[in-house]
Amino acid sequence: MIVHLIIACEIMFWVFIAAGLAARYLLRRKTLGAALLICAPLVDVVLLVATALDLRGGGEANFTHGLAAAYIGFSVAFGHSLISWADARFAYRFAGGPAPVAPPKYGSARALREWREFGKAAIAWAIACGLLGAAIFLVDDPARTGALDGWINKLTVVLGIWGAIALSYTVFPKREKVTARG
Repeated sequence: MIVHLIIACEIMFWVFIAAGLAARYLLRRKTLGAALLICAPLVDVVLLVATALDLRGGGEANFTHGLAAAYIGFSVAFGHSLISWADARFAYRFAGGPAPVAPPKYGSARALREWREFGKAAIAWAIACGLLGAAIFLVDDPARTGALDGWINKLTVVLGIWGAIALSYTVFPKREKVTARG
């Protein structure tokens, strides 16, 4: 059930964003658009409550409960960026807004961007691990929460790899290729 709810929440997240942007730019209803955009992160609350109720009701934690925590962490940490990204493109396409700015590809600007993204990943990791830890604590039955410990380990490895990638852009900055002119 949880995996279906995660899929439904992801779909609803993008439905609320699309509806909010359509209301804002196509219908010119800024208040309605803002209200719909605010609903996008509220789908995470539905997922959080459903996951908690499932575990509290005696369900054994499995892959999907860990995935729900990771999804919520990602959604909270990266949700605003995703909405801003979609807003810039929608404004450009449908409302005559400025062309979206491409992220930097080279040098220290790229390294800085990678560190900002790593910061968001660290926030997502902290939220997900906090939710996993809270679930482990509240259920208080290691036989039912073993899968959640594994998720904490996996998320920590992913965060470490993400940090190594960000560090690589600092230590070995990507440089623009210079073409020879004849």
